[in-house]
Amino acid sequence: MNNFILHTPTKVLFGKGQVAQLRGQIPSDARILVTYGGGSVVRSGLLDQIRSELAGLTLFEFGGIEPNPTYETLMGAVELARAEKVDFLLAVGGGSVLDGSKFIAAAAHYDPARDPWHILETVGGEVASAIPLGSVLTLPATGSEMNMGAVITRKSTGDKQHFFSPFVMPRFAVLDPVLTYTLPARQVANGVVDAFIHTLEQYLTYPVDAKVQDRFAEGLLLTLAEEGPKALVEPENYDVRANIMWSATLALNGLIGAGVPQDWATHMLGHEITALHGLDHAQTLAVVLPALLQAKREQKRAKLLQYAERVWDLRSGSDEARIDGAIAATRDFFERMGIKTRLRDYVADARIDALLAKLEEHGMTALGEHGDIDLAQSRHIYEAAW
Repeated sequence: MNNFILHTPTKVLFGKGQVAQLRGQIPSDARILVTYGGGSVVRSGLLDQIRSELAGLTLFEFGGIEPNPTYETLMGAVELARAEKVDFLLAVGGGSVLDGSKFIAAAAHYDPARDPWHILETVGGEVASAIPLGSVLTLPATGSEMNMGAVITRKSTGDKQHFFSPFVMPRFAVLDPVLTYTLPARQVANGVVDAFIHTLEQYLTYPVDAKVQDRFAEGLLLTLAEEGPKALVEPENYDVRANIMWSATLALNGLIGAGVPQDWATHMLGHEITALHGLDHAQTLAVVLPALLQAKREQKRAKLLQYAERVWDLRSGSDEARIDGAIAATRDFFERMGIKTRLRDYVADARIDALLAKLEEHGMTALGEHGDIDLAQSRHIYEAAW
């Protein structure tokens, strides 16, 4: 097991009705900006409930944060936060709202002489402070409610980039599975697949005798594979939703990635597809991952065989047959969740040269746990994903 430092200071308020605990998590003299996405939090009555819970406090609101949150939209919230001297952010929604709110939090405090996009260009390395933030999660998927990462799109330039900063780690996260009951099936499926691949990015690399992390990861994978399809047919099954919600948080809060090598090439390749073609984040991951696993099967052999046995119960046949079976089972799981796994299912022209040009522009020329996925290998993976 590799050395690691793990610090996860986010307070989690998990379970039915925990929104009622919200007021006690925010300073009574705070100037609060509530951020949210589309109209679902309005239609469900959640926004009204939050207003009621925070009655008497100074509230401002900013809605319209889209899936794959854009710099162009978020800068409106940055200007509002600066003008109103906001000193606390409350993100209400899924990973996109959380990611966008992290950018708002960092950008509002950023050097006014710099374009806040510089935060993304430097991967958050120059963020020195941020507005404190908390969240009420409505869509389990990204784990953003309990980590320090965010991904932002700049529509005008076709860029989708990420940043990390301990200053944007949420102070608290309210996780009520009931709030996920009304999610459309597409969002439920996306969330499950997103969490599943987050887990694989930290698990399917090479062994370092990290038995605890491996078994935690395998438990999450088994839970998501078991409960994901149930969530599509039993939308108000509390236990199913609770297990999915907690799995998605644990998949990317640092726990299973501590002390182990990590990949993340699937995400980097997928981000460029989203930026160019507008696919959902989880759709791009489901497209890229099977092709990447085939391309890197030798480098990932030991962990692929472990994955085949422990997650998909593939214990007989040759090593090659079991690896093939594990990759096929993964693809089949995504398809059963209703997410297609070929790029041609979504677009008429992959525009691979344009994808590769953006990878090169963003410095993504040595991806994967070994840093051995160069542009030629990325081309091969994109072509295989077609």
